[in-house]
Amino acid sequence: MLAFSLEPEQTAWCAELRAQAADRLRPLADKGEPGRVNRPLLAGLGELGLLARLFTSGALDLCLMRESLAQACTEAETALALQGLGARPVYAHGTAAQRERWLPRVADGSAVAAFALSEPGAGSDAAALALAADPDGEGGWRLTGAKCWISNAPEADFYTVFARTTPGAKARGVTAFLVPADRPGLTGTALEMISPHPIGALAFDAVPVTPDDVLGDVDRGFAVAMGTLNLFRPSVGAFAVGMAQAALDATLDHTRAREAFGGTLSDLQAVSHQVAEMALRTEAARLMVYAAAAAYDRGAADVPRRAAMAKLLATETAQYVVDTAVQLHGARALRRGHLLEHLYREVRAPRIYEGASEVQRGIIAKELYAMTREGETR
Repeated sequence: MLAFSLEPEQTAWCAELRAQAADRLRPLADKGEPGRVNRPLLAGLGELGLLARLFTSGALDLCLMRESLAQACTEAETALALQGLGARPVYAHGTAAQRERWLPRVADGSAVAAFALSEPGAGSDAAALALAADPDGEGGWRLTGAKCWISNAPEADFYTVFARTTPGAKARGVTAFLVPADRPGLTGTALEMISPHPIGALAFDAVPVTPDDVLGDVDRGFAVAMGTLNLFRPSVGAFAVGMAQAALDATLDHTRAREAFGGTLSDLQAVSHQVAEMALRTEAARLMVYAAAAAYDRGAADVPRRAAMAKLLATETAQYVVDTAVQLHGARALRRGHLLEHLYREVRAPRIYEGASEVQRGIIAKELYAMTREGETR
């Protein structure tokens, strides 16, 4: 299948997802409290079978889910994505016992997962993380340090935590651990952020972990983190595309109906050209996201570059489209509760999390120079 050509079944599935998000998930989202985990919403996602699909879907299906949900209910999209980000390492690298304990509960929405990578001093430079995993003398470790900007913290039921098991080894000395939230010494605090989903900080005071808690291999946790991010980066782009499409649809409706200067806003060339630019950029971003996801699904060698390009283009595009939509709507778009007021708050964060735009440019350049050295540039 060509990356830019969806099958009729996929198109119909996306339409069904948008309808389910509007009819069944939007009411649950509206009852949630900003900055808190919405467990009824997670249960709704579980009842629709969408959380279980996090473990069976490829990258393209993940993108289609996130884009479709985002067009109708960004809260549902984000709840789904955070479950996937926190639990996918367990699915891909966990032991049988870890998978049996947690994945069914993630799938039905009864357990909340979180991905704990960022730290106060190690955000974009993930290899510089300092959370220490010190040997306890009995074959396990004690985790000491802090994590920050962790989505779903401090309300998650378990965390995929990345800690330094070998000091001074940079990326080669990091290990991934599955840490239940009730471990002694683990505490968390909520952070008040512009984003409506929960984000918090975690403190580790000699938190005990054992070899049974390791995800993958000791000192190979950075590969667990990057493998997860390579899968989810194109779908962050899909989330952004969904928001851009929602803003574009709202703008089409508004400019077609809004009377001004003896006609409608859509009659003004300056306005119609802006709308055309919004549509152009949204479609270009969508195609790049689909191409990156298809490359991941077929195991292409250039996934890091494609994933970075997709996230970068889509998130920057969504920022432009939503901002332009606000401008064309005027003051009404800034009123609390308006779709665009909501999107305007939501659209900023994806340019930072899972690798800021500057980090994506660095990845792209690094991959391009590596290809040049190998004589593979096309």
